[in-house]
Parts: sequence; structure tokens; C-alpha cells
Amino acid sequence: MKHLLLFIIILISLPSFAQKERKVIRKGNSLFSENKFKESEEKYRNAIDLESKSFEAQFNLGDALYKQKRFKDALDVFKGINVDKKHKDKLSKVFYNIGNSFLSQKKNAEAIEAYKEALRNNPKFEQARYNLEWAKQDKKKQDKQKQKNKKNQNKKNQDKNKQDKKQQDKQNKDKKNQDKKDQKQNKKDQNKKDNKQKDNNKKQQNKQKQKQQKNKGSKDNKSGKNKISKANAKRLLEALQNDEKKVQAKVKKAKAKALKAKKKKIEKDW
Repeated sequence: MKHLLLFIIILISLPSFAQKERKVIRKGNSLFSENKFKESEEKYRNAIDLESKSFEAQFNLGDALYKQKRFKDALDVFKGINVDKKHKDKLSKVFYNIGNSFLSQKKNAEAIEAYKEALRNNPKFEQARYNLEWAKQDKKKQDKQKQKNKKNQNKKNQDKNKQDKKQQDKQNKDKKNQDKKDQKQNKKDQNKKDNKQKDNNKKQQNKQKQKQQKNKGSKDNKSGKNKISKANAKRLLEALQNDEKKVQAKVKKAKAKALKAKKKKIEKDW
């Protein structure tokens, strides 16, 4: 008996909730017509709180978000609306608004599929057909522009690669020239250093030689009275021998003269 009473109370209250939901939706529609889209959004959300499956409240909420240019939020709302497949007209409108939400985000391919779905459910939906053709044309323009951008980007990349290569070649050439210049300078510096070292060595050798000659001259001066060279000794010996020969010759000549004189004297005495 208690359960039956509760069920009766719920049934009685349902028309009251439905009437309140409709009233809130009408208030939202009034605000929407005044271009007060943010305020109408709040009313539609209030209506959904009263009836979560309200098609009209959800659909109008999506429209209010779309008018605020919140296209992604609007798309999420439209995609979340559950519509029985037998309600072709409602399905057509939902897919049409899904297409508009995609199109506003420059997602033409997705918009085209949504418009096609709208026309499948309502082939007489001329606005959906018009938007479908517009989306197709815009997609062609987008594809053409993408190809152009890609071509321009490729050319830009090629030009950049050429410029980079040219710059790299220049840097390599500059580095090579600098290396040659450095090597030449290093060689020059090394030669200068070597020549300076040679000069220093030569000066050192000359100093050493002068020192040795000086030391030798001092020794010769000290021992010169007692020492004569072989050549001088030989000449001196030859001179002595010549003198001795001359003396011997004189002595021999004197003896011969004396003997001759003595011999004459003896003959005279006879």
C-alpha cells in the first residue's frame, strides 16, 4: 500500500516538473532572441537540471554556446544529445549543428561528413546541402593552400639549406685560409726563432773560441822563451851546423897554412 502511494505521488509530480522545465526553456529562448546568449545558456542548463534528457534544452544550450563562439563546447553538447533513430528530423538538425561546429573550427573534412549524415536523415534539408557544398569548396581551397604552403615551405627549406651550405662553405674556406695563414706565421716565427738560436750559438762559439785563443796566447807568452817550434829548431840546428862547418874549415885552413909556413922555415935553415 505504501509503495503504491509513493508511485501515485511521483506520477502526480511529473507534470509539475515538466511544466517548470518548459517555463525555464521559454525564458531561455526569450533571452536568446535578445542576443543574451550567456544568460540563455544558464536557463538552458537549469532546464537540463530539471530534465536531463530534454532534447530542446540540450539543443538550445548548444546553440547558445555556438553563438558565444565556444564552438568546441557547443560540439560536445551536440554530440552528447541522444536521439532515437526514428526521429529523423531531430537527428538531421543535430548533425547539421555538429557540421556547423566543425566548420567554425576549420575542420572541413569532419563538417562534410556531418552534413552528409544530416542529409541522409533529411534529404530535403537544403541548408545542409548548401553548407555541404560550401565545406567541400572550402576544403579544396584549404588543400590547395596547404599544398602551396608545403611547396613554399619546401622552397624556403631548400633556400635555407643552400644558404646554410654557402655559409658553411664560406666558414670552411675562411678557416682553411686562416689555418694556412697561421701555419705560415708559425713557420716564420719558428724560422726566426731558429735563426736567433743559430746566431746565439754562433756568438757563443765565437766567445768560446776567443776565450780559448786568449788562454792559448797567454800560455805561449809564458812559455815562449823556453819553447820553439820544430821549424825554428830545425833552422837553428842547420845554422849551428853551418857555423860549425865554417869554423872547421877555417881551422883546417889555418892548420894547413901553419904547416906550410913551418915547412918553408925548415928549408930555409938548410
